[in-house]
Amino acid sequence: MRTVYFDYNATTPLDPQVRAAMLPFLNEVWGNPSSVHHVGRRARAILDDARDRTAKVLGCRPSEVVFTSGGTESANLAILGTARLLKAKGRHIITSQVEHHAVLHCCKYLAKKEGFDLTCLPVDRDGLVAVESLEKAIRPDTILVSVMAANNEIGTIQPVAELGAVCRARGVLFHTDAVQWFGKEPFQDIRQFNADLVSICAHKVYGPKGAGALFMASPLLPDPILFGGGHENERRAGTENLAGIIGFVETLELFVRKPVFARDKLQPLTDRLIHLLNGLDGVYFTGSRKHRLINTVSFLVAGSDSIALLASLDMEGICASSGSACSVGSLEPSHVIRALGTQPDLANSLIRFSLGRDSTLAEVEYVESVLPRVVSRVQRSQ
Repeated sequence: MRTVYFDYNATTPLDPQVRAAMLPFLNEVWGNPSSVHHVGRRARAILDDARDRTAKVLGCRPSEVVFTSGGTESANLAILGTARLLKAKGRHIITSQVEHHAVLHCCKYLAKKEGFDLTCLPVDRDGLVAVESLEKAIRPDTILVSVMAANNEIGTIQPVAELGAVCRARGVLFHTDAVQWFGKEPFQDIRQFNADLVSICAHKVYGPKGAGALFMASPLLPDPILFGGGHENERRAGTENLAGIIGFVETLELFVRKPVFARDKLQPLTDRLIHLLNGLDGVYFTGSRKHRLINTVSFLVAGSDSIALLASLDMEGICASSGSACSVGSLEPSHVIRALGTQPDLANSLIRFSLGRDSTLAEVEYVESVLPRVVSRVQRSQ
């Protein structure tokens, strides 16, 4: 059966060059970087060099980089660690209604279990947070704001630089989840987000799973959320995953400065998919047409649901998603789609196509030939 993989926002295949860079650290260099003997010191030197290389790509100090197990841990450390660090100054935190659950659930946990007050900013029908709504929401006791750079489900790109500028002017720390942003949008250096904390991971950009980082602008040092050792300058306990870190760094160097999700290749393909959707009865593009990740096309289908649509697409060899891969199996409509004000009977029919560097015109043409009958078949069966 033919396979068309249109789920690159969920994960990407490991790039061969990245894999080759990782291999020595799965065999030859196996020491613990915290060991004092020469085997451990060799690993430590490589770890220190990886941190220097990461800082060079990001345009920051090596001390501002904490390696993590991925985007989820990075977001958890940023939000839980910073809120707990600053709770004596205030207990008000702000996020948006469309954040990844790695952010949203942290904020809700702090509100439910640790006495914080949470404001969730609304979005418009395109999924955009208004800068003015943030300005109005900030209070004297606000200590942290977290708004993602780009949405994983609908691809909407937020005005993070402007949001960060508002926070900076008001003396409030700003975190952005940039997991979906890296490798897809132009990057100069980490300061372009106007953020004090930035979450990054490798496997969305042709790197390994289980590897990521948190940028923390000096002198900020969030309270650790993992305990058991003084690793990562006492910010993150646990023996460093050296192979994963090398893969992460290699990924940054290869695919971030010049985005691996090339606009000139992907825009004609996603524009064609949007044109296809526009011609189908009961099918509605969702998200922003102007401010969106160039690889992402999300839509709703009247008279259907995501599970039936995904199953039918999979039978045709098309791999898509109903939004976040972290929510697979959920029968609840996407919180992102609900936040857009979508009518209830449409809210649980989200489908996301997310393309990658290997996506082709032939694959889009195949989807063009298959999608109309898939939609019609599912609608008739409901």
